Parts: sequence; structure tokens; C-alpha cells
Amino acid sequence: MNADLIVYNIGQLVTGRELSLKDGESSMENIEILENGYIAISGNEIMAFGAGEVPSKLVKFTTKLLDAEGCVVTPGLIDSHTHLVHGGSRENEFLDKIQGVPYLDILERGGGILSTVKATREATEDELLDKAKKTLRTMLSLGVTTVESKSGYGLDSEIELKQLKVNERLNHEQEIEIVSTFMGAHAVPKEYENNREEFIKKMLDLLPIIKERKLAEFFDVFCEKGVFTTEESKKMFKEAKKYGLKLRIHADEIENTKGAELAKELHMYSADHLMAISDEGIKALKNSKVIANLLPGTSFSLGKEYAPARKMIDNGVQVALSTDYNPGSCPTENLQLIMQIAALKLKMRPKEILKAVTLNAARSIGREKKIGSIEEGKKADFVIFDAKNIEYILYRFGVNHTKQVFKNGCLVYKK
Repeated sequence: MNADLIVYNIGQLVTGRELSLKDGESSMENIEILENGYIAISGNEIMAFGAGEVPSKLVKFTTKLLDAEGCVVTPGLIDSHTHLVHGGSRENEFLDKIQGVPYLDILERGGGILSTVKATREATEDELLDKAKKTLRTMLSLGVTTVESKSGYGLDSEIELKQLKVNERLNHEQEIEIVSTFMGAHAVPKEYENNREEFIKKMLDLLPIIKERKLAEFFDVFCEKGVFTTEESKKMFKEAKKYGLKLRIHADEIENTKGAELAKELHMYSADHLMAISDEGIKALKNSKVIANLLPGTSFSLGKEYAPARKMIDNGVQVALSTDYNPGSCPTENLQLIMQIAALKLKMRPKEILKAVTLNAARSIGREKKIGSIEEGKKADFVIFDAKNIEYILYRFGVNHTKQVFKNGCLVYKK
């Protein structure tokens, strides 16, 4: 079979395939990087890849040839934790935030998450769609080809469904693939402060509707002191599982609530945040398939402690990295910046970071058989970076290194 497109003269081809660990490597440095690489694409899939000369059998007279000019090529980046669909923004709280006004004081004035809930409730479906599309265009320009998107700013049956409908439409109206998560249990709205059980029931009552309409693939809960207890979270997760939803959790973000241990017990795909994870939590994740999804942009934005990534990785935990894009604690679409913060603040190494935003991110959303690495039969999602090596992408921070982005074998962004 001949190729439709061949990208050649790749300086470093980060295939992302897992290899046997070498002496001195961490549990996450076992990814393949080829020098002078090439990729051959047929339709929307990768048909071949390698190093050195492109085999002549792959080329036909209609094959398009693209010279990568010695640049780095990686699998398409995956942002596996975002709150993409929401109304409004919260820059009006920024001065209070940097002056140290407590979040509870901001919340008391109607700010914080309550402000975003109000704006999301007031926005039409089309307004939410247009806002999300603009965000996704920025993400695409930064090399992101797949995004997980949560509801959770409705805290109301109708609005939660509205957010999920936007996720559904986004999968048909722009290039980035959207993985939809129902997170009605993001907070307890004011009107249910004295009747938490009724609110939980109201959110769980949406599960049969979501299943019937196929509006979400995952279910998430903010398991945290002052939000939902571990017991409440476990109850909701078990109910969601009955309806076929896969599980992920906002865990151990501010205080340790044994969210990591709960993620292991219920065989979740990911446990996210983990700034307050315990040694027992790390041990639990080591012996599980749960991906520790870290969000250092949130720590950076809030001036809070970072998750102990180095300790996790050195103890055999598999880590992913995401933006946590949201209007409050991390209003950035820039996954490249998150990668750079991970290097500078989490002390993660270049190969670890690349694995965290590709193969491990794919695992955290159940897509590792289709995306996350350059392998035969996988989707032809890849990024050409204007850099000669992966270290440069992390070393030169605060700029966009993307040169070209391909999704399903098609060029969807060019610098």
C-alpha cells in the first residue's frame, strides 16, 4: 500500500511507544525517540514510521511529501482535564486574588464559582458553543488535538444538559476531538446548601438521560472538604457506573480525603489534582492502572503547593499533565506552558513530560488504542514543532513552538 502523505527529515520523531526501561531511567522515560525520522499516512491513519531513508515502496506519484526540515514531531497533544464549556470570565476578581482576599470572601459576594454558574445559566447554547470554539482554536494552535471537557457550571439539570449538548456539537463543528464528562457534582449550589441529599439525587437523576442521549463518556466528582465527602462521592460513582459511565475524580486537591485510594478501589481512569496526596495514596496508585493527572497551572495561578510529581514518578506512578482550563483557578489554554511549568516546578524530565501529554493522557481518557503515540493503525494526529530537540520546547518557555498541526491526517493549523 502506498502513502497519501509522507513527512520526512524529522530531526526527532517522538513516537511515544513504550520501550524497556534502561538503567537510570524513571518509570516514565521509556518512550521511543527516533533521529532522522519519517511518518507515512494513509487516509486518517498512520501506516508506517521509522528512521533514515523513506522506503520507496511507500511512495506513489500522488503521494504528498512534506519536509519537516529537521524539526521535532510528536503525537498530537492531549489536554485530558478541562472545564471548557462555561459562560463569562472572572478577571473582575483578579485584583482581590493577587491581594490575598480569601476565596470564601469572594464567594460571599457572589463571585468565585457562583459567578461562573450564573453566567453559564444565563448564556444560550449557541453562546456557549461560540465561546468554546474560540478557546479550542487557541488550543489547536498550541498543538492540542484531543480535549476532555466537563460540565459542572450549571448545577441545575437543564444547564448541565446544555453544557453536555455543547460538547456533543463541538465534536461535529470543529477539528479537536472532545471527550465529554458529566460533572454535575462540582459544587453544592446555594439553593441546596441545607438539602445536599436532594441536590445529589437531582444530579443522579440525570444519568439515565445522559446514557440514552450518549451525552457523556465519563463521570467526575469534586471530592474535597466542604464540597463532597468521600462517602458521598463513592455513592455517586457507584450509581454512575451502573449507567456505563467511566470514572475520574477531582482528588486530594486542598486536603487529603483519600481520593487517590478511592480511585484505585473503583478502578477509575484518573485521579486529578493530587497536591495533597498522602504516601498511602501514592502507594495505591503505584499498584493500579489509575493515571495521576496533575494540573500545575492551577498551583501556579493560585500560588499553592505543587503536586509531588517527582515522588510519584520515582515510586512508579504513571502521570499525565493537563491545563485544568477554567475561568477561575487556571484561565489558560496553553498546554505548552503547563509542560514548561512541569519541568521547572515539578522537576519532571523531558521524556516524562512528553509521555504525560500524549500516551498517559490518552490512557486517562480511554483512548490509548487510537491516539497518544505514533504507531501503525493509530490516528494520524501529530504536531511539528519549530525546534530541533524536545529540550528546547521546555527550555524556551512562554512562547508557542507549534509549526504545524495534523488531525486525522489533515493539516488543521499552520503557523
